[in-house]
Amino acid sequence: MARWRPRLVLLCGLPGAGKTTVARRLEQELSAVRLSPDEWLAGLGLDLFDGDARERVEQRLWQHAQALLGSGAVVIMENGFWERSERDEKRLQARAVGAAVELRYLQVPIEELERRIALRNQEPGSGVLTAELLRSCQEQFQPPTQDELDLFDAPLL
Repeated sequence: MARWRPRLVLLCGLPGAGKTTVARRLEQELSAVRLSPDEWLAGLGLDLFDGDARERVEQRLWQHAQALLGSGAVVIMENGFWERSERDEKRLQARAVGAAVELRYLQVPIEELERRIALRNQEPGSGVLTAELLRSCQEQFQPPTQDELDLFDAPLL
């Protein structure tokens, strides 16, 4: 049986872009380990919008991802990766342990994001994200350029 090269898949996009949907599909298709900060925060009973808690969870998940990559796994991270510096950091650190690194940018028009978020807000137990907060997220988001995308490996699928 052929062994996969360790691979890190970063899912980049705003809330409602479909990161979890894509991650769940890839998890099955690539026999990967999926790491979702939102699911960990919710599972621990923490507020999805608690910045300090999110930072601690994301740091711990990154440590776990590095260990998994070191053992040859395929790892999918759903953090959103809003900032170029964070994407560069993960790419370089994963490559340092011999992993291929993909960046999957899920670009969705703001009107569709608002529609999806409104539907998700109606789900029991979902953290409510307002249209105003979504637009604030959009202002903070640094979309990857083509030059940046070219720094990453081609997707397996």
